[in-house]
Amino acid sequence: MDRPSGDGVVFRRATAERTDDVLGVLDEAAGWLRARGIDQWPDRFERAWVTDAVTRGETWLVTVAGGIAGTVTLDRADPLWADAAGSAVYVHRMAVRRHAAGLGTVILDWAARTARQHEAQTLRLDCVRSNGRLRAYYEDRGFVHRGDVTVGGAPGQREDDGPVTWVSRYERNLGPV
Repeated sequence: MDRPSGDGVVFRRATAERTDDVLGVLDEAAGWLRARGIDQWPDRFERAWVTDAVTRGETWLVTVAGGIAGTVTLDRADPLWADAAGSAVYVHRMAVRRHAAGLGTVILDWAARTARQHEAQTLRLDCVRSNGRLRAYYEDRGFVHRGDVTVGGAPGQREDDGPVTWVSRYERNLGPV
């Protein structure tokens, strides 16, 4: 289903046939971050990391003027927030191609509207704690820091073993349902 968002921006659910498009956006963004010394994500995303979310219909491709410009996954649960009460939608793997810089704000606003349609009280996300620019970006868009926690695996992964990564949790209040 297409969901227009003004200015030629369209959100389409990613299908299994479009998994390579999702991975292409994520890998491009990961490479851009790595080239700048930002340890937010792995060098490349494995297909298995996105397949389940695509299958569940939680991953979206964002197009601008018909070209793929970004991707985002909206989940209804995240174990990283098991200690937090309230109804929430969780933003994961949001990435924007460089030619569409600035699209992140449109994606976050769309995610907030989508969360409200699902009667969520908050929109939540996380990022690597050491990524000060991204943390400031989220704060400038109305997200409030809700503490730092550790996750297993390299940045961008959620595994039971491997290195430990500190992440900062952020929440944007959407008002009462």
